Amino acid sequence: MTVAKEVRTKIRSIKNTQKITRAMGMVAASKMRKAQDRMRRAQPYARKILQVIGHLAKGHPEYRHPYLQEREIKRVGFIVVTTDRGLCGGLNSNLLKHSLQQIKQWKDKGAEISLCLVGTKGENFFKRIGGRVLAHADHLGDAPKLADLVGIVKVMLSAYTDNQIDALFLCSNEFVNTMRQEPTVQQMLPIVPSTEVQLEHYWDYIYEPDNAKELLDILLSRYIESQLYRGVIENIACEQAARMIAMNNATDNADELINDLQLVYHKARQAAITRELTEIVAGAAVV
Repeated sequence: MTVAKEVRTKIRSIKNTQKITRAMGMVAASKMRKAQDRMRRAQPYARKILQVIGHLAKGHPEYRHPYLQEREIKRVGFIVVTTDRGLCGGLNSNLLKHSLQQIKQWKDKGAEISLCLVGTKGENFFKRIGGRVLAHADHLGDAPKLADLVGIVKVMLSAYTDNQIDALFLCSNEFVNTMRQEPTVQQMLPIVPSTEVQLEHYWDYIYEPDNAKELLDILLSRYIESQLYRGVIENIACEQAARMIAMNNATDNADELINDLQLVYHKARQAAITRELTEIVAGAAVV
């Protein structure tokens, strides 16, 4: 019965693991819904502030903010948003692979690359392969605040203002639906104003203070902060969705493995009983 005992021990161990994966899947589903709510609340602000920027850009063509000016791109910055924890399938690996493809394209053009890393997984990855890291942030939790991201935004904006980078891109995961999360790369600087139809007409505002320059300086910085914040919370929603799917798959796989092991257990137990009966009959025959 040694084989049967070993199989029984494995079944017990897998059942314990299955309880953990099932609980983690339920927790991830709950956190995903909360992350989706935060993501939806952040979207209207980002859309409206981009609309206002478009109005100001068209209303005051005599002043072009540095964040709105196209440059010859020789230095490129990437903000790469990953998770702090694993157990979320291929979410991080797919994003890092996509980011490396974008970085390689710019390197092939002769551009220098600078990085800003959000999340432990991205930090560990680029620590292994190397890269010029200007700023990083990690352990932001499941409900990060904008204040947690202001520091790294200021570093990247200062780098852009000081001509250390000529363009800034955000690499993060886009939440398509619960079953699908896609890595995306979005241009953050220079800002491309919205091209909606209503922006083709002249717009203007009453300014306080009485010029657009000071307002644009603050507004454009807030826009970059809001875009990064939106990318981070959307990435958290992607993380929880991917973890929920991964844990549900692990739970289903544990069911299949338990069924296979139970079949092995019954066969081993049957073989042991048959062997014992054969020994008893043989002993009786000898007597």
